[in-house]
Amino acid sequence: MGAKQNQASLPCEQLARGKDVRSAQSRSQRQNQSTFRTRPVPTLPFFRRSLSNRDGAGLFFRRARELPRHMRLSHARAGPANFCFSNIFSTMLGDPPIAVNSQARMTGFNTTLTIDRLGERGEGIAQSPDGLIFVPYALAGETIVAEVDGSRGTLAEVLTPSPDRIAPFCRYFSRCGGCAVQTLAADSYARWKRDLVTSALRRVGLTNEVLDLAEAHGAGRRRATFHARYAKDHPTTGFMRARAHEVVEIDSCPLLAASMDGALPAARAIAQALAASGKLLDILVTATASGLDADLKGRGPLCEAETQTLVLIAQEHDLARLSNHGTIVVSRRTPVLALGKARVAPPPGAFLQATEAGEEALAARVCAHVAGARCIADLFSGVGTFALRMAEFAKVEAFDLEEASLQALAKAARAAGLREVAVSPRDLFRRPLGPLELDRYDAVVFDPPRAGAESQALVLSASSVPLVVAVSCSAQTFARNAAILCAGGYEMARVEPVDQFRHTPHVEIVAGFRRRNGPRKNWRLLGWG
Repeated sequence: MGAKQNQASLPCEQLARGKDVRSAQSRSQRQNQSTFRTRPVPTLPFFRRSLSNRDGAGLFFRRARELPRHMRLSHARAGPANFCFSNIFSTMLGDPPIAVNSQARMTGFNTTLTIDRLGERGEGIAQSPDGLIFVPYALAGETIVAEVDGSRGTLAEVLTPSPDRIAPFCRYFSRCGGCAVQTLAADSYARWKRDLVTSALRRVGLTNEVLDLAEAHGAGRRRATFHARYAKDHPTTGFMRARAHEVVEIDSCPLLAASMDGALPAARAIAQALAASGKLLDILVTATASGLDADLKGRGPLCEAETQTLVLIAQEHDLARLSNHGTIVVSRRTPVLALGKARVAPPPGAFLQATEAGEEALAARVCAHVAGARCIADLFSGVGTFALRMAEFAKVEAFDLEEASLQALAKAARAAGLREVAVSPRDLFRRPLGPLELDRYDAVVFDPPRAGAESQALVLSASSVPLVVAVSCSAQTFARNAAILCAGGYEMARVEPVDQFRHTPHVEIVAGFRRRNGPRKNWRLLGWG
């Protein structure tokens, strides 16, 4: 235990800057005094201007408008100086609002903190006189030294490590933003992930049992998005740094499956070939049974010379297919994936589960819920992760916005041994299936994007569908949809968390909802009929 504690208490290599700041002080001095400075709290208009051109800012403020009324009115009631942007940020993530001094927030070096718990982004959370402080890579129960800037802290040293702290296995950990939690022992890690779901449900008033976390990392990630950024025509290719707009160059990632071994060299060669443009480049690589499938985003149209160069790179790195913004540049072999008894050829950039083990685990749980149903609707079906497997025992109608994915699904559904699969292109966000449409199904499966599908959940809650199976990769949106369905007369069965995004705050969830006996909502109140 002593050796483990000494190893765990060492500062991270990447945080040597903090070591320099503390070199003039002894540990006892650091614990007894800190140097602070104060600064005004930024107001919402400031952040709106500074973030207006950043990716996702529009979505962020749209989400902010969906917050509870008391949060939305806090700016108007308290005045601009008392409005803390981090209150909105924390509420969206499920953490309590931060109590903020109306004039300033604490800022200081060599601040000693005690971490109370691990938050929903994998950050250690400490309580200060001014409110909560979020410190990445710190663990619950630890006493640490951090550089504090408002509600954010940078870990400089672990004074008293958690007994659950272990050494990280990746040399890029704490620089690369891919993993949030690598230093937490397996049992505590599994409890933390399960508690993400339990806490989200509790916040919406649901106390249903959540089963233990199911491991679904399997052989590793079969797809990854590599980012390329340029300085003087020299590309840096790798993953994004945590909470920053810069790329960390990597040579390998231990979380990738062996089938992805050639992905990073191919991505680096592609980035170098397109360096002259200087444009931001994202390279999505997926491992298929036919080889690696790559799709480029951000470059825009290619000139003839660039196209020819990329064709040569695809040959050199044995890529099955290379596309640019969904348009095929070269297809040497058709990418193929096995989904149950069917084999599907996904279109470029199509959504897939991150690991094969995760896909199998989710599909097995969904099929177990709908076993015995004769006619099933699969909402947000994609290329048929669930539809093609459910078609082995039931008639399925699949709905999705992406017509290319539906075409791939329909073609794969011709496989022997499958029942009828009908596909219907539909934007379920703008035009969710109505109660009369839903009432003809024995079961409905819906697996929306991370933002959830509140409109569709509202209509499902007013339908007469006997069984609804919800799949989600977000504990918050899953809890919201679950509350809507339960309020509409459904009873939630077992809740099953599945971990295919190992060492991240993301968790997959599957749960079944059966309609209780008794009258259902008057769906005409929702605008139908």
